[in-house]
Amino acid sequence: MKLRCLILAGALAVTAGLWAKPDGPKKELESPARALVELLAKEDYAGAVKNFDATMKKVLPADKLKETWQGILESTGPFKKQGKVRFERVKKYDVLFVTMHFAKAVLDARVVFDTDRKIAGLFFTPSQTDVPYQPPDYVKKNAFADIELKIDSPVGKLRASLSLPKGQGPFPALILVHGSGPHDRDETIGPNRPFRDLAWGLASKDIAVLRYEKRTKAFPMQDPDKITVQEDVIDDAVAAVALLQKQDKIAKDKIFVLGHSLGGTLAPRIARQSRQVAGLILLAGATRPLEDLIIEQVTYILSLDDPPSEKKKNEREKLKKKVAKVRDPDLSPKTPKEELPLGVAAAYWLSLRGDPPAEAKKFTGPILVLQGERDYQVTLDDFRGWKKALDKRRDVTFKSYPDLNHLFMAGKGKSRPEEYQKTGYVAVEVIDDIVAWIKKQ
Repeated sequence: MKLRCLILAGALAVTAGLWAKPDGPKKELESPARALVELLAKEDYAGAVKNFDATMKKVLPADKLKETWQGILESTGPFKKQGKVRFERVKKYDVLFVTMHFAKAVLDARVVFDTDRKIAGLFFTPSQTDVPYQPPDYVKKNAFADIELKIDSPVGKLRASLSLPKGQGPFPALILVHGSGPHDRDETIGPNRPFRDLAWGLASKDIAVLRYEKRTKAFPMQDPDKITVQEDVIDDAVAAVALLQKQDKIAKDKIFVLGHSLGGTLAPRIARQSRQVAGLILLAGATRPLEDLIIEQVTYILSLDDPPSEKKKNEREKLKKKVAKVRDPDLSPKTPKEELPLGVAAAYWLSLRGDPPAEAKKFTGPILVLQGERDYQVTLDDFRGWKKALDKRRDVTFKSYPDLNHLFMAGKGKSRPEEYQKTGYVAVEVIDDIVAWIKKQ
């Protein structure tokens, strides 16, 4: 549940695809992509929407674009400058990523062009850094190999990596399930790649790990009004379990699901739909509704700086009204997404309803619950929610870490959004605790 905003009928999505050569379409489209960002920086929303296609003009008129951009500025601070541009080709769409530097964060504006060179999608996501990955000291590259696999999904194949220890096996294995929003297989945010840390750290200690591109990243041009957590998270995690069952050197009775953030919240549902899951590892899984966490996160971020302005207070009040719509028992799939938080369609909010701890109680396998005490996105209140529901079970283990944030990376003092733009690694004690727990099962 990291900082992310999006535009295009409310889907939490980011583009993926094969890297294209930096010529042709990139040169042609770089100017209009940069011009769009410049218009946003100048708050010329009427000018910004002129090159939108018909659908975008309908779902994202100038007033809605203004609301979205102002919401970004509330979290990131003032816009500073544009950075690099990179290009991808996804089916019939050309996609340009324009890096945007704000006072407190670095985001990518992903501008999607159709064949008529009209803007068919606009997304704002944490920037994908170009900084080369330097593994932490606990990674032993000669102890494992990464094997490229693909997971079948209804919209196409999802690229995946299996970090497989060297040796005869069979090895216990786990699947990494992402947090909310679009993610690559490393769950990259800024210069940080927490899922690669986990995969390579665990594979260095004889545990196989499968990680994969999230569907909403690999195939963004889906109908966002119809996406639920089933399509966004659950179905592909279940397919990942089935894929691991077919791999050589994997202990078929020791396949675990590790869910981070939203992935942790939904892990019990994944296990219900895949009877082949041996155990669950919940990293910063929420026990409370996402809409409650959004209000809490916004209030926390506002508290980090000077007393909030009247404008910020008003924006928070508007958000509270949207959250109230989500909480309303009469919320309908027909409720306009413009009336709901983040512009996300009602179908998604309805699919989030449920009681994660109650769902976890139905799972008969072992569970490991881990929590960073500096995490302001999923907090110790959620950790206590898991404990309250599961504390009497001898096969459930709980541990919290005083110095760790939402990414399970160490820091000091209050955690802040800009902390995610500094290079860090999943703490070695988290790796060691997961290894120890799996080897006891």
